Parts: sequence; structure tokens; C-alpha cells
Amino acid sequence: MDEITGLFPTPFMRVPQALGAALVHGLVEHFASQASRDNNSSPSLSHTSMLQPGDSPLLVDCASLITPKLVDFGALLFGERIGWSVKEMWVNVLDTGGRQAMHNHANSFVSGVLYLTPTHPDARTVFMKSPGGHDFAFRNDHAQTTPGPYSADKWISPAPEPGDMVLFPSYLMHAVPPNPGERRITMAFNAIPTRLDSWGYKISFGG
Repeated sequence: MDEITGLFPTPFMRVPQALGAALVHGLVEHFASQASRDNNSSPSLSHTSMLQPGDSPLLVDCASLITPKLVDFGALLFGERIGWSVKEMWVNVLDTGGRQAMHNHANSFVSGVLYLTPTHPDARTVFMKSPGGHDFAFRNDHAQTTPGPYSADKWISPAPEPGDMVLFPSYLMHAVPPNPGERRITMAFNAIPTRLDSWGYKISFGG
């Protein structure tokens, strides 16, 4: 029998209800009004300054819930259960018509999104293959094709509920299409491992 093997897949972790309703409500109440920094992707997108977990008891609670999942996800990326810490967090407010351009996150290894309000189905986070990656130079792309995991150039994440979290490698390109619905509030974050060891060549992060 023929076999198909997906070589070197990219992990994506979805954690339903990672945050409880009370914590979600507290984050929205406390931080949504602080999202005053404009984003050049869209005039209807704003975000807070970069926050540290220690900046608020709410963020301490978030980090304590996020960190065990980072350990699980990091074991998929690096083959070992090592320590992880949340490096920075920020709240995004996407009003009707707003969008987030394609981007990835520098200076981190794992990134995540916590969904704090309902998300319109058309404004779900979209993940994409890196431009200029390892694909063929000529694509087979027309109305009769059926994109799948080996041929598609983008993947739309599942519909989230408030409190849900997703984790992904920081290099993974992603974007948010124009939001036709009501205000969409999320909290994004970046995380780093405590250390990495490549056959004795060791590097420690944080401190």
C-alpha cells in the first residue's frame, strides 16, 4: 500500500479555554483602553506598549497559565522539556475594517495569541508559507486546483472563543484579514527558552 509521510511538519498548538472568563474580562477591562499606539498596517489597529508579566497581577496570572504549555510546545520544537519564560506581551485592538499585515516575530522562539473577545469568522488569524521559501519556482494555481497541506500557501486557523490560545514558532508568517465584525481584542506574546545546548555549545537566555 502506498504511504505519504509529511516530512518536517511545523507544529501549531491550540489550547481551548487557556484563560478563564474572569481573567479574560479583567484583561479587556484593564488593557483595552491602553491600546493607544498606532500600527502602520491599518488606522483601525492599535496596541499597547510592550508589557512584562510583572507589570500587572493579571499578566502574572496569564504567564503562570501560559508557561506549562510553552514547555509542552517547546518539547516539540527542540526535543527536550526545558524551561521557558514569557519575554513580552501586548494587547491588540482591531476595530471594524482593521487588518494586520503579514509579519513574523523577531528575537523569540515561540509566539502566541490569546483571544479575548469573539472573532468574526472572516477575521481569523491566517498563517502563510514564508515568501521566497523552498517551493517550486512555478506554481500550479488555478480555479480547478484543490489546495491541501502540501500545496496551499496559507492556512486559516480554527474559529477561536474568548480565552482560547494558540502557540506557533516565531518565524511563522501570519496576518489578520480585514475585520468585518465588531471590535476584536487579542493579547500576543513572545517567549524564549532558558537555554539551548548544541552538543556542548550552550547559550542561556533571560536573566
